[in-house]
Amino acid sequence: MSTIAIEKRSTPCAAELRASGDAPVLGGYALKFNTLSQNLGGFVETIDPNALNKSLGDDIDVLARFQHDDLYLLGRTLSGTLRLNPDNVGLDYEVDINVDDPDAMRVAAMARRGDVQHSSFAFRTYDDDWSETEQGFPLRILRSIQLVDVAPVVNPAYLDTSSGLRSLADYRGLSVDDVVAAARADALTELLREHQPQHIDLASSDATEANGQGETHPLVAVRRRRAALVKRRTF
Repeated sequence: MSTIAIEKRSTPCAAELRASGDAPVLGGYALKFNTLSQNLGGFVETIDPNALNKSLGDDIDVLARFQHDDLYLLGRTLSGTLRLNPDNVGLDYEVDINVDDPDAMRVAAMARRGDVQHSSFAFRTYDDDWSETEQGFPLRILRSIQLVDVAPVVNPAYLDTSSGLRSLADYRGLSVDDVVAAARADALTELLREHQPQHIDLASSDATEANGQGETHPLVAVRRRRAALVKRRTF
């Protein structure tokens, strides 16, 4: 499934000033793989380690913007002032701060003081799956996304749950209104189970431990669709 809607998510990893002097560099993890998000309004989310493959492989121009604001452009991959470094943990970014830009230097100063406590990223979804956590909570797995920007943010007030709920409605062939109503009533789990496609279990504790997340994040019981299964509308 793909959508043109832009969603925003944050990670509690402070942006840090990695160099000082005439050429400060701001960096941090914009996202982390195989970790559970906070409650996004009736569901949680995790990012597959391969989710960025298409976006980075297509060499899409990605921006670095403070607070996702067009007025605070810090750098971009097209000019080489923003560098994206995926690893086995997630996506690390580094952006060169323009010393001739007072706004950019203010962002660098806030990062130096520790006032910028989060990084964030904006994306469009190419493909996702829906399942449950081991505790039975609705789980969205981002399989493939188009990265739009990375951003140091002061307050991560970007949950954008509506796009995720529309994705679930499309995935299960349901009414968006029904899905939104179920989310508001904390009844998404029941809705998922009532309209359950065929699936197989692919998750293992070994995979979780290999990504170093076992101690802080519960094991995700990922139940993925069979590759040959065609999405059908449920009436």
